[in-house]
Amino acid sequence: MARAVDERAHGEGDFAPEPPTKYLPPMPYADMPEPQPLRKVLGPSVILAGIGVGSGEYVLWPYITTQVGVGFLWAALLGVTVQLFLNMEIERYTLATGETAITGFTRFWKPWGLIMLVCAFVPNVWPGWATSGATTLTFLFGLSEDSVPYIALVALIAIGITLTVSPVVYNAMEKAEFVKVGLVIVFLVVAVAAAISGTAWAEVPKIVTSPIGPGALDSALVLGALAFAGAGGVINLCQSNWIRDKGFGMGVYVPRIVSPFTGQEEAKPSVGNMIRQDEANLERWRGWWRVANIEHAVSFWLICFLSIFFFSVLAFSTVGVSQIAEDPNLDFIKAEGDELATVVGPWFQSIFWGIGTVSLLLTALGICDYVSRVFADVLKTEYMRESRFTESQIYATVVWTFLALGTLIMFTVSDQPVVLLVVSASLSGVVMFIYSILLIQLNRRALPEAIKVKGFRLGVLCFSVLFFGVFSGWYVLDKTGLLG
Repeated sequence: MARAVDERAHGEGDFAPEPPTKYLPPMPYADMPEPQPLRKVLGPSVILAGIGVGSGEYVLWPYITTQVGVGFLWAALLGVTVQLFLNMEIERYTLATGETAITGFTRFWKPWGLIMLVCAFVPNVWPGWATSGATTLTFLFGLSEDSVPYIALVALIAIGITLTVSPVVYNAMEKAEFVKVGLVIVFLVVAVAAAISGTAWAEVPKIVTSPIGPGALDSALVLGALAFAGAGGVINLCQSNWIRDKGFGMGVYVPRIVSPFTGQEEAKPSVGNMIRQDEANLERWRGWWRVANIEHAVSFWLICFLSIFFFSVLAFSTVGVSQIAEDPNLDFIKAEGDELATVVGPWFQSIFWGIGTVSLLLTALGICDYVSRVFADVLKTEYMRESRFTESQIYATVVWTFLALGTLIMFTVSDQPVVLLVVSASLSGVVMFIYSILLIQLNRRALPEAIKVKGFRLGVLCFSVLFFGVFSGWYVLDKTGLLG
């Protein structure tokens, strides 16, 4: 998709009055580019879904199913549906302005940028995805459990190299996650045909007829699973960055992140550009909004929910409700693979563990990319606007810093993969409560009347505040001992 960084087409004094200007410069108007067909914009939501498939879909939700059965999967459907609408409100602001949602938050209060950096960094610096992928690799090749941190270390180094030598980082991410999602879909098709028992299918109606409430599970696990019914946490906010790099809407005016070693730097625009409020531009806006919603529903909602559902039913079919993993670990993945070897054949066991390894390690790649993107965007836009360091150079620095700290945690604090994932996921749920509120403020007050959030979608945002607020409150009260 052609980019048009220099084609601002705004006149002097021609600025949008809605976005606050106390902390960032006024936002000039510009023309919305023509909407693109679906086949040309597929990608950003595949990246988001690909990241989700490696944590909630392959690990957390199947683990929950081994503890309480399939009756809690109703919450997965609710969680991923809430995220569908939440993510589209993140996309709304970027489609209309080219700025990320986090930059929009800072127009109202500058510290929101730093707060979101902390919210991105703290839950994700725990290297749960890398250690999980390393663990499934030991299952695949019969390696010692002691080798897990060393395998994870090699994976983290490979991730750093990939993200800092790719000429256009987004393109590398998109290709990797397309391959991953494709492999997962093929695996699940075979699993449905050959590995899920009739007994397991007979349990599925209990999702509706005998639903299981969250009280049967640990509060951290519930909040984490709801956050990871999709992507979760600040990862969802990075959807702004990915659609901008893909050239959605007004994002076409913003240069992409490139490798400081192999890419070609572009001039960084000072602020976003608000879509002009005339009928021609609003018609193009409606076209972009339509295709963006379709892209996200197909590439994110459908992939995430079907992956959660089929991986969970597969876990129930092979392991059942078991105390194999009463304490969170990957023993149930090991048991599941062993059962698949009996039911289908050793080849399918190898594919199951291989899919898990690739999926989890590519999730680690996506996590590192998104955290580094958020840091680079906030630091360059708010604190280093006049610095000689480019956004791409800041990105590369954060990548290696993030990986180094994750390695330190892995070797000194914990290398237990599911424990690390639950910590990350539960903290991410609290973050989602916070930015659900901020999105209402952003998309009501910083956008013109014709494109601001209203009606049903505003109602869903309010429900998201309540949804994540209730579970976050339960988690905090439970972990502080205030529930008794």
